[in-house]
Amino acid sequence: MMGLCVFFLLGWWLFGAGLEEAWGGEVLIARFEESRQWAWLAGIGLLVADLLLPIPGTVVMSALGAVYGFWLGGLIAAAGSMLAGVLGYGVGRFFKEGFSRKWLGARDFEKGRALFDRNGALVVAVSRALPILPEVLSCMAGLLRMPFGKFSLALACGSVPMGFLFAWIGTVGRESPGWGIAFSLLVPAVLWGAAAILRRRA
Repeated sequence: MMGLCVFFLLGWWLFGAGLEEAWGGEVLIARFEESRQWAWLAGIGLLVADLLLPIPGTVVMSALGAVYGFWLGGLIAAAGSMLAGVLGYGVGRFFKEGFSRKWLGARDFEKGRALFDRNGALVVAVSRALPILPEVLSCMAGLLRMPFGKFSLALACGSVPMGFLFAWIGTVGRESPGWGIAFSLLVPAVLWGAAAILRRRA
């Protein structure tokens, strides 16, 4: 798992600042408005690209809400997050179990599988609101052979609320920019805190 974290953190270190500047909230909303007919597809593509590049997913979701409104923007954001998670799972599942055991080490593989058997659904669901971890945990779920049905349900439980939540933040930000900025900062902080508490209890 540390290897995957390092891989995604390296992407943030190499490209994060440039991408955040190029795809900031107002810039992204303006670009989506210019091509409103296809912006939904671009939004989904950016959320999927977050598997490889440090795309600020919550900013994309908020921009979709600002352009398309709460219901449609939330639906598109949730769909993009779901698709990214399924593809990440597929990447992990692509590698055979023997490779996973060798790469992670037999002991860590068994510990990881036990963790996913016990708390995998909760971990996957909560991770959708956090940076970097969604990509890592989706790939890990595939590597550790988490049942796809269980993974999909957990993914939906995390992706759908997050998609609509950040779409709502985008709509609020469009009408009251100050509140939009406040929620964009406050919500991730609260979710990080909740995730830390759940992790300690688990």
